[in-house]
Amino acid sequence: MTTIRPLRFIRRGQRVQLDHVAPDRTLLEVLREDLAATGTKEGCGEGDCGACTVVLGSAQEGQVRYEAVNACIRLAHSIDGMALWTVEDLMADPLIQPEAGAGTRAGDLHPVQQALVDSHATQCGFCTPGFAMSLFGMYQNHVCQGRPITREMAVRELSGNLCRCTGYRPILDAATRLPELPPLRVDEPALLQKLELLAHDGRALEADSAYNAPATLADLLAARAAQPQAQLVAGCTDVGLWITKGHKRFAQVLDVTRAQELRQLHARPDGVLTIGAAVTLTDAFAALVARWPQLARFAERFAGLPVRNSGTLGGNVANGSPIGDSMPLLIALGAQVELASTRGSRRLPLEDLYTGYRTSVMQPHELLAFIHVPPPVAGQQLAAYKVSKRFDDDISAVCLVLNLQLQEDGTVAAARIGAGGVAATPARARAAEAALVGQPWSQAAAERAAAALQAEFSPISDMRASGAYRRAVLGALVQRFWRETQGGPQPVCLDQLTAEVLA
Repeated sequence: MTTIRPLRFIRRGQRVQLDHVAPDRTLLEVLREDLAATGTKEGCGEGDCGACTVVLGSAQEGQVRYEAVNACIRLAHSIDGMALWTVEDLMADPLIQPEAGAGTRAGDLHPVQQALVDSHATQCGFCTPGFAMSLFGMYQNHVCQGRPITREMAVRELSGNLCRCTGYRPILDAATRLPELPPLRVDEPALLQKLELLAHDGRALEADSAYNAPATLADLLAARAAQPQAQLVAGCTDVGLWITKGHKRFAQVLDVTRAQELRQLHARPDGVLTIGAAVTLTDAFAALVARWPQLARFAERFAGLPVRNSGTLGGNVANGSPIGDSMPLLIALGAQVELASTRGSRRLPLEDLYTGYRTSVMQPHELLAFIHVPPPVAGQQLAAYKVSKRFDDDISAVCLVLNLQLQEDGTVAAARIGAGGVAATPARARAAEAALVGQPWSQAAAERAAAALQAEFSPISDMRASGAYRRAVLGALVQRFWRETQGGPQPVCLDQLTAEVLA
């Protein structure tokens, strides 16, 4: 018989314990319905608008890590053992204290609030709590670390917050003004002590709990074998929508994110980057960008920051959506996935994981444990493209990643191309690759590869784009890749136009 373990977290410097919280209730539901924290708003219910943004704090290597997340699709039990801040807490948390001689005192507006007031950065106010909390996360991660907030940084980190009436200029003004205001800081030593005491109360949710979050991979695999009917969750950025939009209910939930082995990210002696399934998208993309700096803009366009802070790379891959952006990238990079169970583990190329629309070769007793990404190689030309209706925080109509290895004479020694949005699964474009390998990398080769790519897939028409448009985009992106590898002129990007408008 399963039980429901109490949910425990730190808020306003105090331990909060809630009993009888169902395993599939969202954090937003608990905040608004159980704690009367109605400052946190429900807008879209799917992690797109950011009105529900809150900030979580967790102890990592002796420091507090602050992450802005969407409360609407985050399961409440996933924050067990963490610290939580909502918009109501900016003035009510006794752990947020002024610095000596700073000219501020307890009870003053938080710099985030003062900056929004000074910059006239709110109108109807519905989105403002979410913006305030995203700004609070920025404040803790940048200003409190002695780093300035540039306009470009603010545009990137606020991409998950949408506003219908104010316009973004005054909100960005508020963000860049934060370092100028008298500081208020979280008393991190005191908070770390409280988090440690909370951790001693139970490092993982019990195995017989309706919400089970094992602390080790061995325990997680045992739970998977014993409860194959339990809904697997990681960051819940997709499963959360099944609850809020599909009205699905889950009596048992198995959370992979507490297993320590799956939270690790490390480079092996042979250069292969091993990413645990519970590593967040934020951290996973940071590691990939460190190896391939040209992926930076692509990584920033993978949803908004609150989604990347919650979502995991392993969850995105295991989900198998044909419009998931990480899979085409990983396919092009030659990544392998490792599936694990109590019976052992097995590896396979990522492109061989999927058998159809959101179906895979994984058995009910298995789960995706690790992703292994080969290192960069000499002569590598790599580019990742995302085409969507909205530049920020939108789902791809087409995602295409091209990875060529060129010999010194310009011949294509190897090619890997990953495509999304053009088939029932994320796909490897083998025909287009075959048109390139062994050929000189030239405009003619690019044209042949573009034609092969267009013939290889028959994309459907849907709300995001027509099939004809998708095929045309596939060909155009190969041509763009050719021009970029030759140092040709770059097309004007939407983010460049946005930056000019906001300047």
